[in-house]
Amino acid sequence: MFSGEASMKIHVAEAFRQVGNRSEPPEIQVSFYPFAGLNHTIRIRKQRVYVRVSDVLRDAPQQVYRALAFMLVSKLYNKRASTEDVKLYRQYAYQPDVLRASDLARQQRGRKRLTGSDGFTYNLDKLFARLNRQYFDNELTKPTLSWSARRTKRILGHHDYVHETIVISRSLDDPQIPEYLISFVMYHEMLHMKHRSRIINGRRIYHTAAFRADERRFDRYEDAAEELDKLAGR
Repeated sequence: MFSGEASMKIHVAEAFRQVGNRSEPPEIQVSFYPFAGLNHTIRIRKQRVYVRVSDVLRDAPQQVYRALAFMLVSKLYNKRASTEDVKLYRQYAYQPDVLRASDLARQQRGRKRLTGSDGFTYNLDKLFARLNRQYFDNELTKPTLSWSARRTKRILGHHDYVHETIVISRSLDDPQIPEYLISFVMYHEMLHMKHRSRIINGRRIYHTAAFRADERRFDRYEDAAEELDKLAGR
């Protein structure tokens, strides 16, 4: 019986033959790596292919190895993986015991760069407390709140349920940013605390219909949405 590394190597080689139309696959090295979560990587260095698979999948079935191998090689060639492979992988990866193992890995191995909640213009603790009273009847338990370490502009907010944190982009800690806009970003992340993601048809859905309905309850929703569009345009 092959080891997990040997089995994955066979499937990656087959994926190169089929996806890359190569009669002879390159030299392949596979290892199971203690990622902080369910992450996998494929790289080419000096004509050798390096594949790292999350150790959460060490005991996965062969068909999952094959699906993942074809997904990784397709990504390497900038091709879309087959619907069947993606569905098979997700059906396994989204099983409750696999999700728990992935969350535990994130909790134990992941690191969060937190800078505190008190900004130059806005205080995240005060924003959270006001929004919790106004929209959630003070029912949300306050997570760790922090400004991002960098002034990110693509991701303005993020809720991490494993570490129970909400991080807001430091680019919003600016007197030119209206308070209703940063309040809306915080409100959006707080909704992730209320509406946990769901697995629907083999996909993890973060913004359900109930989430979007609650999002529109924000008293300046239209203004905030328009301003966010302007920021994205810039």
